[in-house]
Amino acid sequence: MEIAVIGAGPVGLMLAAELRLGGAEVVVFDRRAAPDERPRANGLVGRIVEQLDHRGLLERFRAEAGYGGPLPRFPFGPVTLDFAPPSRPPLSALMVQQPRMEAVLAERATELGAEIRRGHELVSLDPFTVRGPDGEYRAEPRYVVGCDGAHSRVRELAGIGFPGTTDGELLRLGHFRADAPLFASATRGWDRRPGGRVLVTSLTPGVVIVGVREVTPEPPGEPTPEEFHAALRRVLGDDLPLGEPIWLSRTTSSARLATQYRAGHVFLAGDAAHLFPAGGSALNVGLLDAVNLGWKLAAVVRGTAGDALLDSYHAERHPVAARTLTQTRVQALLDRLTGEDGDALRTLFGELAAFPEAARHLGELLRDADALPYVPDLPLTVGGEPTRVAEVMRAARTVLFDFADRADLREAAGPGVKIVTAACADAPADALLVRPDGVVAFRGGAPADLREAIAAPGR
Repeated sequence: MEIAVIGAGPVGLMLAAELRLGGAEVVVFDRRAAPDERPRANGLVGRIVEQLDHRGLLERFRAEAGYGGPLPRFPFGPVTLDFAPPSRPPLSALMVQQPRMEAVLAERATELGAEIRRGHELVSLDPFTVRGPDGEYRAEPRYVVGCDGAHSRVRELAGIGFPGTTDGELLRLGHFRADAPLFASATRGWDRRPGGRVLVTSLTPGVVIVGVREVTPEPPGEPTPEEFHAALRRVLGDDLPLGEPIWLSRTTSSARLATQYRAGHVFLAGDAAHLFPAGGSALNVGLLDAVNLGWKLAAVVRGTAGDALLDSYHAERHPVAARTLTQTRVQALLDRLTGEDGDALRTLFGELAAFPEAARHLGELLRDADALPYVPDLPLTVGGEPTRVAEVMRAARTVLFDFADRADLREAAGPGVKIVTAACADAPADALLVRPDGVVAFRGGAPADLREAIAAPGR
């Protein structure tokens, strides 16, 4: 076994697919006996949508999506950003609930040859020991990646710190089978009350989503309908005619960031590496962690790159999570602050966010907080046939796009780089070297510069 991935959520499954595209052997271990059917996330936003296009997965996701396309508006905490021109950023979304995401990614990973072992719980890292249905057994993976969530066992065993804060506000969230007209009198969005906030919304016909936020300790045990109704009465001052519960959950938001993403042969990705106090960013950032790490681990395992390349994972992705943590802390503060101070802050922030430049800036933060240069999805002509950059990137290889018939660059690229000689009316340079994750590592120049970029692709 070359690489062990702990956790078969979306991030772990995305990573498994990326590793297989890179030619690495991977086994995914998950302590759950079956996939989690709780719709904990409802969609993907921003650059990850573009990355799914790069991998040929966009149409599969669209087939499962209630909506797929650009967003004219999007919430930044309690403030709605309007992306009408001229402030519109390239912010796209796929509204897909998490169980369907996991099903698509699991299908893709297994198609590519990844093995998924469910009902297998990590016991120790040194030696690597797993407890399965038939008892404990050992393996010797070269690398281990923890994609096992907020309470990561991998992070704990690796001794990686996870500093940050945990909010005192408890969120109860439930999906109920109910007719929308029953809730016609309720306020859409978060309804602020002296004791907390209540959300009533629906993304699927016949299913109503109800949320209750209040400052209270988390009770023991699993949430119950009776507890949910009691919380509604405390905050709303009334009850709602909720139908049959589909699932109920409790969460307390946290703002945390792992001190390091790598400890020797152990790595973290997704919620194991970062927790954000406002929704809409965690899964997007986590899946992009997987895209960044996957090709690097595969390259090292194949022997086409040295181990030092793996240090660039922390160097590139840790600042992204830190930046995302900043903007989600602001979202949470805007949403949580009560009284006249909170009203004043939200009013003024909303006025500022209405300016096109401000909306564009916030939209780009929501799209991706990464400062690395990514290749745009340029229209190309290759061998007389029209195509796109995204279609060329399907195989997850490093690609040299030659837009100016540079024989010297093609010769310098060497055998490990896919060379695409293309015509492009909007080419940003005479050539681009694009990493498997879409990052531009070379933008025109001398053959020596290209060779340097190929030798050291991590920034």
